[in-house]
Amino acid sequence: MARGKLEYLTEEQVNQDTSNDSTSPCLIRYLRLPNFLEPGEVEALLTRAKQLLDNFNIEEHPLTKFTTGDDNHVGDEYFLNSGDKIRFFLEEDAVEDGKLNRPKQRAVNKIGHGLHEQDPIFRKVTLENEKMKSVVRDLRFHHDPVALQSMVICKQPHIGGEDIYTNPPSALGFWIPLEKCTPENGALSFLPGSHLTAPITKRFVRMPGGGTGFEQLIPPEEAPKNPEGKYVLEACMPGDLVIIHGSVLHKSERNTSPHTRFAYTFHMIESPPYAEYDSKNWLQPTPETPFPHILDTPNPTVVPVGA
Repeated sequence: MARGKLEYLTEEQVNQDTSNDSTSPCLIRYLRLPNFLEPGEVEALLTRAKQLLDNFNIEEHPLTKFTTGDDNHVGDEYFLNSGDKIRFFLEEDAVEDGKLNRPKQRAVNKIGHGLHEQDPIFRKVTLENEKMKSVVRDLRFHHDPVALQSMVICKQPHIGGEDIYTNPPSALGFWIPLEKCTPENGALSFLPGSHLTAPITKRFVRMPGGGTGFEQLIPPEEAPKNPEGKYVLEACMPGDLVIIHGSVLHKSERNTSPHTRFAYTFHMIESPPYAEYDSKNWLQPTPETPFPHILDTPNPTVVPVGA
């Protein structure tokens, strides 16, 4: 497919094909861009994340925990209304008898979900970053993408490792390590080509009666088994950018090191009229804070979503 002059990516990166699917060579599965952020930018993000942890008032916190399990999912207003705010979500086992069992800096699972709008340092690297805009233009995955669900994931020492749906599917994840990521502290792993062989069987949604839960898309007895294959571990350095196709299976193992593994991440989706944002998504824009656009001028052509 003909394309204009690339601004940041190389032809090899644009055409990277980790699934050996030659029919759609421009569709991103996952892609690591080394040294995307300058060391000073990384240090500013990490310093700010630690400042936020130091400054948040645990006495005024509802002790909302974050879990990725099927049961006991976060469903309170503190979580549901966090899309345009900076809020703190605790590790599952960090609270006993209504109190923290460890220092608050080691009790937080993640900080989210409106960092990219509410904090000027995170906003600068997300919405005001010309390199980020160049990457988006080079990918041509979206016409007019918007950013949402930004988080600092605080992979705490000795701690183990939400769904955003549009029609048509258009989610990309942008993941930037703020500290070195190794096999010992929970570096990301990917299953190449799984976006083609692993259909979505359930979604994390807002429930009609309040809170959140999982909506089954395929009955469990009919759901296909997870595709076989070898996960590829992507050890990363601070400031690298990893772009993840929304349907690629990925995971992060337990942090068995004595050190944290902070990472900044956000999602990018297509905006109307090119895609419809589902009203069941747990994270919803508000009239006061709609999802911010990445590009000043939309991409005139794109690689078809879901190609």
